[in-house]
Amino acid sequence: MAGEATSWQKEQISRAYVHALASQGGYTVGDWNVDKDGVDVTLRDGGLMVDFQLKCTQSPRTIRGGYSFDLDVETYNKLRSRERSAPGHLVLLVVPPNLELWVTQHSDSIVLACHGYWACLHGRDSVASRATTAISLPEEQQLSVKSMRGMFEMARSILLSGSPGVH
Repeated sequence: MAGEATSWQKEQISRAYVHALASQGGYTVGDWNVDKDGVDVTLRDGGLMVDFQLKCTQSPRTIRGGYSFDLDVETYNKLRSRERSAPGHLVLLVVPPNLELWVTQHSDSIVLACHGYWACLHGRDSVASRATTAISLPEEQQLSVKSMRGMFEMARSILLSGSPGVH
């Protein structure tokens, strides 16, 4: 099982990670079985929603103070659109290179050996590239219950203020 994981394995561990955090935070998770709109999961807190495009890597590209991920421009444009009912976010899950280390089961717990980072793309500028654009995911934007709470606060402020975008 060591070596590069398949795309479905990366997708499933990403979903499990988000589900675990959302459950702890008391948020509802809606899974989409078709990724037509650039969204893999939607979190809900009452009437507020945030959308996530999930990506997972065993070999992250590190940059000063965090990570960088090349997102295809089509998905970037969908997530940055101001004509959305929920702000679009990129979530990057970083997992160990060895698939066998992703999950460790103990008699009283299961440990996920991964960490996630997020970037809000809502309202960002268009890009000149037609293929991909590099998205910076700073270390301080680690995906957590606390950061999810902040995303809902941002969604609330966008909804209430009619703000054209948040960077």
